[in-house]
Amino acid sequence: MLTPRQDLLLAKVIDGFASTGEPVASKALAGDPEVVAGSSTVRNELAVLEELGLLAHPHTSAGRVPTDAGYRYYVDRLLPARRDRSPEQRGGGLGLSLARREVDAALRLTTETLSQLTNLLAIVSAPPIQTTTIRHVEVLLLQPQVLMVVIITSTGGVSKRVFTFERPVDVGLADWAASYLNEALVGTGLGARTLRSRLSDPTLPSTERAFIDGVAPAFTELAETAEDVLYVDGTARLLAEHRFQDVSQLNALLELLERRVSLLGMLSEALDQRDTYVRIGGENAAPALRGLSLVAANYGLPQRNLGTVSLIGPTRMDYGSAIQAVREAALALSRFVEGVYED
Repeated sequence: MLTPRQDLLLAKVIDGFASTGEPVASKALAGDPEVVAGSSTVRNELAVLEELGLLAHPHTSAGRVPTDAGYRYYVDRLLPARRDRSPEQRGGGLGLSLARREVDAALRLTTETLSQLTNLLAIVSAPPIQTTTIRHVEVLLLQPQVLMVVIITSTGGVSKRVFTFERPVDVGLADWAASYLNEALVGTGLGARTLRSRLSDPTLPSTERAFIDGVAPAFTELAETAEDVLYVDGTARLLAEHRFQDVSQLNALLELLERRVSLLGMLSEALDQRDTYVRIGGENAAPALRGLSLVAANYGLPQRNLGTVSLIGPTRMDYGSAIQAVREAALALSRFVEGVYED
């Protein structure tokens, strides 16, 4: 544990470095009205913080910069105390208007808004398609032998699959199939075990049963082949904000952003967390993020997390604003998806 003065000085260095990107000098700290100490005392305290590994002293500068350990202490010890003293403060002014939007539009809006407000890279993962239900089914006859099945899910997703038959399809049969599939499947989860049984009704006449068997893959294979969706915004902002001194790290980051599977694996760790997930610099398992920080929060239903709202930025980011922003966004999305999944 640090003394109150050391806590204050560490916070001042972190805030100053986040604002300017330049090392913070002891002279500037001694002149701060909140720091009740002389220059020599401030220099001694900074030296102690450096010995503890919370600050670093670049050779080319007389000022100090925070280390990963310093940021970790700040996030774990100092930020909670600040929030307790100022419960009315909002971290990003995140005014998300999600009412009456489909889930994909709401996720896209959340990602764009987060990135714009924080000037960081925002990533939001969509709920797995296996958790959604079927809202509506259309069976459209495109040509005498070509038919398209359209599935609209509870989250607003639309899936289309075209089937070609050896013989012309009877218009009446296609219309019947649309009515039957809506009656049998609406409200059924795409990952539910009952989906296949509802598509295999032994009481149907042979012609109708053969037709339903023919279009069944549109439903049974949808959940198996669907890829998890990520919404990403702010890559240009991150590249402009973070000074990449190592070209290999920049290339690794760009490759990570292109490989969505790797990103999903990284964010899956956050899905298991009950509180805000923060990884600073070297704490990140992905080499591409070793010089960056990740702040994430989960959204979903009371009994299950569905996705993650996250921000990636320089280790000198404003952690208070970033944490508050992802919390507000996750809360807004949780309220939104509860209404969607209840419908």
